[in-house]
Amino acid sequence: MGRLAHTAGLTDVQQEILDTVRDFVDKEIIPEAQRLEHADEYPQAIVDRMRQMGLFGLTIPEEYGGLGESLLTYALVVEEISRGWMSVSGIVNTHFIVAYMLMRHGTEEQKRRYLPRMATGEVRGAFSMSEPGCGSDVSAIKTRAVREGDGYVIDGQKMWLTNGGSATLVAVLVKTDEGAESVYRNMTTFLVEKRQGFGEVEPGLTVPGKIEKMGYKGVDTTELVFDGYRTSAAQILGEAPGRGFYQMMDGVEVGRVNVAARGCGVALRAFELGVRYAQQRETFGKRIADHQAVLFRIADMATKVEAAHQMMVMAARKKDSGERNDLEAGMAKYLASEYCRDVVEESFRIHGGYGFSKEYEIERLYREAPMLLIGEGTADIQRMIIGRRVLEDYRLRA
Repeated sequence: MGRLAHTAGLTDVQQEILDTVRDFVDKEIIPEAQRLEHADEYPQAIVDRMRQMGLFGLTIPEEYGGLGESLLTYALVVEEISRGWMSVSGIVNTHFIVAYMLMRHGTEEQKRRYLPRMATGEVRGAFSMSEPGCGSDVSAIKTRAVREGDGYVIDGQKMWLTNGGSATLVAVLVKTDEGAESVYRNMTTFLVEKRQGFGEVEPGLTVPGKIEKMGYKGVDTTELVFDGYRTSAAQILGEAPGRGFYQMMDGVEVGRVNVAARGCGVALRAFELGVRYAQQRETFGKRIADHQAVLFRIADMATKVEAAHQMMVMAARKKDSGERNDLEAGMAKYLASEYCRDVVEESFRIHGGYGFSKEYEIERLYREAPMLLIGEGTADIQRMIIGRRVLEDYRLRA
């Protein structure tokens, strides 16, 4: 263990959890990541081990069978897992967002129905907001739920579901006619239960095959197609129609901390690989680490790894305190994803021609890093959020 990416003020329990996860990553994820990623194979054995460790219930309160840990603990665990293989962190990320939304906005009946089984990993969550034609413009979603009798009928197409095939509970944002003037108050979150797999997973609900991606392999990313899917009003999150947009944005805030943590983990691994290779490879009679140009790269990488980690920790602690953290989450996500890309590229350059070979881990990281630039809101979206929030604090007074 080097001195980078350490977190001050952790409890003994938090440190014990992180030590256990780090050991798990080093022994069970890193040795398998290359093979599984190149085969685009779902890491079932790793997921089973994570269930045994209780990681699916890390933040779920003890009264519902979880460990009751903080967002900070979760973010640090995600950082460690992403250091091993970012796709594995994706398997727990959307699950965690759905559990968080249930904890914050669900009825007591919904919490007791889902959270204990989510804590064990028996029920696995996915999060569905995006659509093929809306991108970052959430107001442009077209999937609609129409009231029919005591329930609703949903029609439309959702896009970019991480865990779309393996999840059994999906939080889905749709439009409903609540009669509000604002489009954002005419959106509702439904809790959609389904079986695992692809094809027609429920009457009126289809999960097409996996979307092929340049990186972030192993984890299934899919569409979700509704065609006359029927559900009850009891499946509305919190049984409160018209609040879906705000519930989703609350989930996205913690999701942005998660993406920041993933960026920190991938950057740290790229740094470790680059520093190790620089001390093994020799040119012109000395280690390349002793050449000034490479030494400067190492210095830049280390600084960015540390800065991103500390920003991510600050954002997580802000959310844990109960304060609004959209500014800090946006900054953390923006900084960590951009710095991750930079650190991975510097490590790639240090590896030289070998970095282009699939035998070397840095080639995989080079394909994974770009996903962080767009996940949970692009860099430009984060900059808009940051700019607007900063102006609120520094607005000129008459």
